[in-house]
Amino acid sequence: MAVGLHHPSLTRRLVLPVVALLLAAVLANVAFAAWLAARRSVEGTRRQQERVAAALAASRVSLSMPVLDALHRLTGSHFLVWNATANVRGLSTLPDESFAAIGADRLAAGVAAGVLAVDGQKYRIGVARSEGVRPETVLVLTPERSLWNATFESVWPVLAVAAATLAVLVPLGLKTTRGLAHRIGAVERHVGRIAGGDFGSQLADPVAMAGADEVGRLVAGVNRMSRSLDELRSSLVAGERQRLLGQLAAGFAHELRNATTGIRLAIDLHRRRCPQAAGADESLGVAIRQLDIVEEEVRGLLALGKTTEAVPGPLSVDRLLTDVRDLTAPRCEHAGVRCECEIPTGVTIVGRHDALRAALVNLALNGIDAAGTGGTVHLSATVTGGRVELAVEDTGTGPPESLRDSLGEPFVTGKPEGIGLGLAVAKAVAEAHGGTLAWGRLDGRTRFAISLPAETLEHSAARPSLGTAS
Repeated sequence: MAVGLHHPSLTRRLVLPVVALLLAAVLANVAFAAWLAARRSVEGTRRQQERVAAALAASRVSLSMPVLDALHRLTGSHFLVWNATANVRGLSTLPDESFAAIGADRLAAGVAAGVLAVDGQKYRIGVARSEGVRPETVLVLTPERSLWNATFESVWPVLAVAAATLAVLVPLGLKTTRGLAHRIGAVERHVGRIAGGDFGSQLADPVAMAGADEVGRLVAGVNRMSRSLDELRSSLVAGERQRLLGQLAAGFAHELRNATTGIRLAIDLHRRRCPQAAGADESLGVAIRQLDIVEEEVRGLLALGKTTEAVPGPLSVDRLLTDVRDLTAPRCEHAGVRCECEIPTGVTIVGRHDALRAALVNLALNGIDAAGTGGTVHLSATVTGGRVELAVEDTGTGPPESLRDSLGEPFVTGKPEGIGLGLAVAKAVAEAHGGTLAWGRLDGRTRFAISLPAETLEHSAARPSLGTAS
């Protein structure tokens, strides 16, 4: 039993690492800023005390309360005159209550430690020597700013920039990755459809049309793969259909050949037994000509069912068209269709006479059926653009337009009573000669043409000089 696994989305895989990296960078910047702020605070306090001590040492003014107050206002530090040997406190800029709360021992311990707490406020103690009229020792109490305040003042700009960056990048990253995930999801679903057999389907992606990024090029590649798979499937289906058609055609041809052989032998036997009746009865001649048509169609089926071993050789197109006209003449007479044939053409080609004759007979018979009573079928051969075209035109309405792309495939026909083998025979013969079978409508006529490459022209043949004969 398969167990489904939960796979994180592409958005989470892309956005979460970016956000984590940004947060790590912010925390690293905050920690460094806090450390730097604390160090600068301590260093600033030390330098301030050194400057005050240097100023007192250079001063010759006697220390009094007005002087101490002036120094307090200028520096922000408190000053306390102290006799260290007698442990006696003198003048001070501290509030009277705070000054009175400081004991001598506590003051001595604070001087030794360099730090003194007064009313919850910590002061860094510096010792200066006044060289005035009466030299005295002065304690400089510089208030320490709270480490939190110093850290916050240094850190908040970094935090503000980081918050603004996250506020912009996270929504932008989500939008970008969601769009990317949507496009990749569309590709995934499209590949799933192709895997399910929906070959030839195309995924519309505006970016893919411009080929602007990797996903766009991936979409274009998947579309190309879909088209290739569709073409490959069509080729396989056509090959399998051709193989089945070959087997079916071979079976039909074998049975038909046996039947026509028996019929021809019976007619020949009747002619020998009743020579006078056979000479007076034209119906036997008609029957023989109809047998010729059947045998020609049998040859076409045999050519379709297996690769012919006949060697291509020079053949006259005039003779080829004459044979087709003579073979189809009884059918034209019976159907009330006029047959026109352009002879002479003066064209000689290299090919298999029987195969080409069978293909043209099939096209002519289709044209006779399509033209109907009072219609016309026209046989012609032309050399244009370095190619040889053997064409059959009729005045019928032509095949349905819906069959344009599939006409010529086995079992595809526009006739209710047809089985779709005549055009398949003609197409197979054309392709065996390196050519193609095409059809179209022109001036109210339907035209089927076997187009052969110039290589099939006999080199010694003269260029055609077309005439018309009916």
